This record gives sequence, structure tokens and C-alpha cells, in this order.
Amino acid sequence: MTIAVSVPVPHLLVERELLAGGARVVAGMDEVGRGALAGPVSVGVVAVDAQTPEGPRGVADSKLLSPAARAALLPALATWGLARAVGHASAAEIDRFGIIGALRLAGRRALAGLAMPVDVVLLDGKHDWLTTPAQPGFFDADADADADASADADDNLPSGFGAVVHTRVKADLTCASVAAASVLAKCERDALMCALSAEHPAYGWSGNKGYGSPDHLAALRALGPSPLHRISWRLPLE
Repeated sequence: MTIAVSVPVPHLLVERELLAGGARVVAGMDEVGRGALAGPVSVGVVAVDAQTPEGPRGVADSKLLSPAARAALLPALATWGLARAVGHASAAEIDRFGIIGALRLAGRRALAGLAMPVDVVLLDGKHDWLTTPAQPGFFDADADADADASADADDNLPSGFGAVVHTRVKADLTCASVAAASVLAKCERDALMCALSAEHPAYGWSGNKGYGSPDHLAALRALGPSPLHRISWRLPLE
């Protein structure tokens, strides 16, 4: 007997509540590639306003969709909402700033790509990794790196940036703008990893997209890391 699994359908209820509260533009944001061993971390963002219709049919958290289903959504997502963009932070930046600093860089670059002011950013999860942290204390071991990351991120701010960040657990499942951002980021990062795979074919990135699959781990042990691996992540080299 086949048991049907109910998949949540993202909506704009949360975005419209924020818009009704005074925001003119709300931007849903989500990241992909956080747990990979190689390649960038990528952040998608989609801006909506009070006139934006419900999301395209079939839009959902990218993890719930097949590659073909994600690709099929791209034409509709290219015209839905006010604007959309994807930002990236490289493996070298992840090594330099840590994953949170790199997420902040990628998110700020995505916002800069919108080329329009945003009042509220709706962020998936419960941790605000987008906001520049308060000045670290004197005894903070990561003070210098975090300060550098924050300064670099601030260099990428769009004009007039002053968005309020709202975090929401499982926003990628329930909020259409966040789900759409997830799909855009996943498709763009996957395409990038396929292109990079041609330069480093032994690691199988066209299939594993930089994650720790058996073939990727075997290549790491045999060949060591490439320049696009996250060296700071204690890669399994033995």
C-alpha cells in the first residue's frame, strides 16, 4: 500500500503580514551549500510587495524537489516578484571568515544584486547570520576575523540598506519568497559546481555538488584537496 506524503504548499501569509505592518518590500532569503566540502556557499533572495501574487505552482523548498522539478520552475521564478538574485562566498572566504561570515557575505551580495531597497528580510531558521554582529570583545578569539568579515560584507551593502531581519523556523517550507529563493540558489550553485567539475573531474562534483559522497571522499583521500576545497573543515584525507 502506498502512503501519500503531504508536502506543505508555501504561501505569502507571513510576507503579507509583514507588509501590512508597514514594510513596502519584503525579501525572502535562503542558503544552500552550507554543508558541502568544496565550492561556495550560496544565498538566494526574492523580493515581494503587496501586489505580488501567490508563488508559481509547484514552488517548494529546494530540498523537496528533484533537479528536473527545480529547473522547470526557473522560467516562472524569473518573472515572479519584484526582483531576485543569488550571491556567493567562495571556499577561500569560508576558510578566512568561517561559515557564518561567509553566509553574511553571500547574503549581502545577493541583496546588492536586487538593486533595490528592502525593508524586511525574511530568513529561514532561527539564527540571524545576515546582520553584522556587535563589536567583538577584547578577549574574543575570533575578533579579528569577524571584524574583517563584517567590514567586507558592509562593502557590499546596497544603497540605503537598513532592512530588519525576521527569522522563521522552516520558512523554506511555508513562505513562498523563501522557497523561491531556495530554488534559485540551489539551481545556480548546482550549475556552478557542474562547471567547476570540468576543471577538477576526479572529485565528481557534477554529481555530488561538492558534498561528501563516497566518490568525493575517495578522491580526496587519493588526491588531496583542490584549491576549491574548504581546507579549514578538517577534510577526511586519510
